[in-house]
Amino acid sequence: MGRGSSGLRRLVHEIAKFGAVGGAGLLVNLLVFNLVRHTTDLQVVRASVIATVVAIISNYIGFRYFTYRDRDKTGRTKELTLFLLFSAVGLVIENGVLYVATYGFGWDSPLESNVFKFLGIGIATLFRFWSYRTWVFKALPAPELVASAEEILAAAQHRPPSKQRVS
Repeated sequence: MGRGSSGLRRLVHEIAKFGAVGGAGLLVNLLVFNLVRHTTDLQVVRASVIATVVAIISNYIGFRYFTYRDRDKTGRTKELTLFLLFSAVGLVIENGVLYVATYGFGWDSPLESNVFKFLGIGIATLFRFWSYRTWVFKALPAPELVASAEEILAAAQHRPPSKQRVS
């Protein structure tokens, strides 16, 4: 197989790990949402926002120490800031879907709330996957690229200086 297949294999592996953490986050999100919704008098979207925040915290831990543990670890403050920024956008997407369903269409039974919560999570997950891998957990250069660059630098150091004429 060519070089492209190893890149595809890495992407599939990354998606699987992202999915594992995301699946755990989905369970946390839905469990907290239903717990808060059924044990308090909070409105649906407020209960959802609380659940989303709890899931964001658990997901950061999973992404940093499982999915993206091999990624650049410098600048944790910047990483966490970007993670929270993109997570907040995901929170708005996720809960915006639920808000429109609940207050725009009046779909607020427990089943309908869970369906639209789940739909919002799905849409927000697409955005989160793209933004986290692109901006938050940046990939380090592939080992083969690093080795090639090191070989080029080593060869350049052993080459005699070129004799260029300056006019």
